[in-house]
Amino acid sequence: MRLMPSFLFLLLFASAGSINGTPLSSSVAQLMRRTCRGNPAASLDQTHPFSVHDMLAMARLSDPQVSPDGRWIVFVLRETDLEANKGRTDLWLVSADGTGLRRLTSHPQADSNPRWAFDAKSVWFISTRSGSSQVWRIRIDGGEAEQVTNQPLDVGNLVVSPGGKHIAFTMEVFPDCGTVARTKDRLDEIKATKASGRIYERTFVRHWDTWKDGRRSHLFVMPSTGGQAADVMLGTDADTPSKPFGGPEEITFTPNGKGLVFTARDVGREEPWSTNFDLYWVPVDGSEPPKCLTEENKAWDSHPVFSPDGRTFTYLAMAKPGYESDRFRIVLRRWPGGKKRVLTESWDRSPSSICFSADGKTLYATAANTGQKSLFAINVKTGTVQTIVKEGSVSSPGIAGGRIIYGLNNLRSPVELYIVRPNGSDVRKITNINSRKVAAVRMGDYEQFTFRGWNNETVYCYVVKPVDFSPSRKYPVAFLIHGGPQGSFGNTFHYRWNPQAYAGAGYAAVMVDFHGSVGYGQAFTDSIRGDWGGKPLEDLQKGLAAALERYPWMDGHRVGALGASFGGYMVNWIAGNWPDRFHCLVNHDGNLDERMAYFDTDELWFPEWDHLGTPWDNPAGYEKHNPVNFVRNWKTPMLVIHGALDFRVADTQGLSTFTALQRLGIESKLLYFPDENHWVLKPANCILWHETVLGWIDRWLKLAEGR
Repeated sequence: MRLMPSFLFLLLFASAGSINGTPLSSSVAQLMRRTCRGNPAASLDQTHPFSVHDMLAMARLSDPQVSPDGRWIVFVLRETDLEANKGRTDLWLVSADGTGLRRLTSHPQADSNPRWAFDAKSVWFISTRSGSSQVWRIRIDGGEAEQVTNQPLDVGNLVVSPGGKHIAFTMEVFPDCGTVARTKDRLDEIKATKASGRIYERTFVRHWDTWKDGRRSHLFVMPSTGGQAADVMLGTDADTPSKPFGGPEEITFTPNGKGLVFTARDVGREEPWSTNFDLYWVPVDGSEPPKCLTEENKAWDSHPVFSPDGRTFTYLAMAKPGYESDRFRIVLRRWPGGKKRVLTESWDRSPSSICFSADGKTLYATAANTGQKSLFAINVKTGTVQTIVKEGSVSSPGIAGGRIIYGLNNLRSPVELYIVRPNGSDVRKITNINSRKVAAVRMGDYEQFTFRGWNNETVYCYVVKPVDFSPSRKYPVAFLIHGGPQGSFGNTFHYRWNPQAYAGAGYAAVMVDFHGSVGYGQAFTDSIRGDWGGKPLEDLQKGLAAALERYPWMDGHRVGALGASFGGYMVNWIAGNWPDRFHCLVNHDGNLDERMAYFDTDELWFPEWDHLGTPWDNPAGYEKHNPVNFVRNWKTPMLVIHGALDFRVADTQGLSTFTALQRLGIESKLLYFPDENHWVLKPANCILWHETVLGWIDRWLKLAEGR
């Protein structure tokens, strides 16, 4: 295997003495040394092919927040601690012109969710340094952080009001307890009891990777100077933000600071099959119950944002109930009480984040866009859309004076911060957190091409060339199949399925964005419905053929297919319906039996939409493209991977797949993680995953050379 530890090149970074032209503080040097610790085999004077170790060594930049005066950006930086087998997060600062980069917090415990004080002199954040997750505050000109909250429960999702008079955060409480103290008492009673059984009267029983115990994530508000925290959702049997992936972007204070708007789904027992998330308004003191602002829309409403002058309220809204991958439209309303106006009905993209320009005349939005995640400017009056940054994957746009701050990553670089003028000119990179680490590794060049897929329609595909590519050689192919299925293998630096890990191991990576993928128009995304094994399989077949014809250095006799989630389903489908094409397969968290998978999974709206109903109302929708019906055709060696905490695709699906392979006498291997969910998140497990996967495909594709 090529997956040798190789981090000591970071010492070169620390010894260089500066970053972005700014002298390195001792904390920066310590960061670099700590990342290198325990890797004596690394070389300081030569580069090496990219591996999983390099992927884990990359610092992950997220949640950039621009100060109210536009001068500073505070952000979260995550580094991997291999000894502790987890990530740790700290807060960092950089000025809007890229100078003055420095660490703001350095406590061994996790610091995250930074939000500026209104005077731009201090930052509120959430930290676990007191032994639980609480709100803290630190001045940016020096000094120790001060603890602000001391709640008996963990807090999360911090938001600060305009003017800074109040802070809001969430806590997990039993809705019928009334107070946080009573919730804590009940938790203590549960912990003390000897019986371990739980009784449920409705679903969710479990969600994503957590067994439900009756608690809800409620929104609390307290004065920033201290005092009692009020549960403004008291008695509400719903969560904010949405679970399992929602965050502070789903909560905002009103412009006058006297109320909040938040996202919640309050639908009773229909929760597992409903996507009816609504926006609610509530006063900061909780004196009135939450009022629904979007009751007329039975689909998803989220991401509330107010214009700088406080007169316009905007949010994202879907139109199709029960469909999580419908297109988000941008909706505008005069605040308070105005009629809604859909701004982007004619724009065939689905924004994932929005923010206003300083003058309120423009909305900036990110959206998947033909294999990229681009940054767009949308005229608030006319709805006219312009592309500001197209290439790469843009995240977290914010306003700094007359410019836009944003994060950007691509297939050859993790996230760094950039700044750009509103017309798309004068793009500047303002952080180089990972520049030395990126420079120390050799990665594969990448390109995107199109071909004619199902129904002769245009389909996009990415190819990443092997490291140290030579056109005179023949290379084995790792054919990567994305999940979703409403997803994409786009121009992004992935921390689980990174094609550079295959390029560094000597493979060509081929990634087709088949019908059902996002970023190519809503009709393209919708086309997956009722046709999981049809259009996508045809696109994959034609895409692989097009890649092999376009790139003669790819060895069509040495190809392996790998996928997770829907990609894992597709691997099982391929095993029975395209059984002679691949030398080996890798199936991570993939369904074998779509009918039984419905009864095993947590979020029922997904299969009900994609398979056109329930298994008892429309059994044909589940049997039409069900891999279990074609197991008799299986013959290709397969590696099966699954996590015990995966409640989206239950582990019984992976175990069933392995059982079938073993009973059929097909060469197979099972990698099972008792402590992972639908993803593999622990660093040691990530290394084992890559070593096992690459070892498997090496066995069948590199030893097969010359066939």
